[in-house]
Amino acid sequence: MQAEPGFYSPLQYSPVWMWAGLALLAVVAGWYVFVFAATRHPRTTAHRMRAASLTDLPALKAAYLQRIDDVERAAAAGQRSVRASHQDLSRLLRSFVRDASGVDALRMTRQDLERHPLPAAASAVGALYPGEFGQEPLPPVSTAAARARETVSTWG
Repeated sequence: MQAEPGFYSPLQYSPVWMWAGLALLAVVAGWYVFVFAATRHPRTTAHRMRAASLTDLPALKAAYLQRIDDVERAAAAGQRSVRASHQDLSRLLRSFVRDASGVDALRMTRQDLERHPLPAAASAVGALYPGEFGQEPLPPVSTAAARARETVSTWG
């Protein structure tokens, strides 16, 4: 038994433990910064977003102009209905926009095309809507073909 009950203060920790704890926190924070920086998506710049010219535009135009002529001839010969011909022209025009610009216009509405920097395509697709979705009597296929032909010819 102790003869003199005295007060003993708590033992002090060595300053090495404080510095070891701070170093461990710095290592963990550094790890999070590294993981975040290594896994984030890189910023896209304007020059990266420009469509690469992977196709020969004059040859592409000629091919689509021929297809538009084929649809117009088939409609005039009575091989295709007027509505189906308008739908074919719309599909051809949207395919041309996709092939010429890289924008998947086949899955876009007219409003989507207007929000995208493709005003000529949006205008042409909007002009083809009455023939695709309107009530009878439908506009002539020759008018829609001329509009599609004009859009393809003046592209780019």
